Amino acid sequence: MIALADTSVFLDFDGTVTLEDTGVHVLRRLAQPEWVDVDAEYRSGLIGSREVLSREWPLVIGGLAAARQVAREVAIDSGFTPLVDALRAAGAEVMVVSDGFGFLAAEVCASAGVDVLTNRIDETGEIVFPWQDRCCPCSTCGVCKQAPIKDARRRGRTTVLVGDGVSDRKAALLADVIYAKNDLADWCDDAGVDYRPFARLDDVLRSLVGPAAIRSGSN
Repeated sequence: MIALADTSVFLDFDGTVTLEDTGVHVLRRLAQPEWVDVDAEYRSGLIGSREVLSREWPLVIGGLAAARQVAREVAIDSGFTPLVDALRAAGAEVMVVSDGFGFLAAEVCASAGVDVLTNRIDETGEIVFPWQDRCCPCSTCGVCKQAPIKDARRRGRTTVLVGDGVSDRKAALLADVIYAKNDLADWCDDAGVDYRPFARLDDVLRSLVGPAAIRSGSN
């Protein structure tokens, strides 16, 4: 068991806290078809997340209001709140790090009382990147997921990453413990990076805190 009082847990949002990627869901529903080619460039490593989001957002028809309405169709993993509550009760730090459009991340995390780093669409309808790190060697991400992990490690904390996608790869190179599924798990397999597989956040809760947390959370 990890000593949770000395641990910082970082959760991806799209496809991890949510059951599917809200950005992809919105693009499939509202965007002009060119988004598929832009997304393929990102997944192949030709462009970073900041560029893919900047090129895809103008393709979304209907603006932020329509995007948020469609994004709300995506379900939240029912294990999110029990996981956050159990980790905090055990003394762990919890943060959500999201490198998507930010349609839902801020409001979902606010309702759970969780700090979140996310891109966002501002009042003018433009996408902004308040958590990019231009000092990072890659300097291509919208949200630098390595930065908060580096900070936690400097404070002597064990770092845990829970993620599912391309935007989690660089963070996975630094985290002490990785929980991975979907694209991130495939990448870890190919790159020889050790990880713990999960399907839902209840699996992470059971692994980090123990079965008793699942039982108490279901009461």
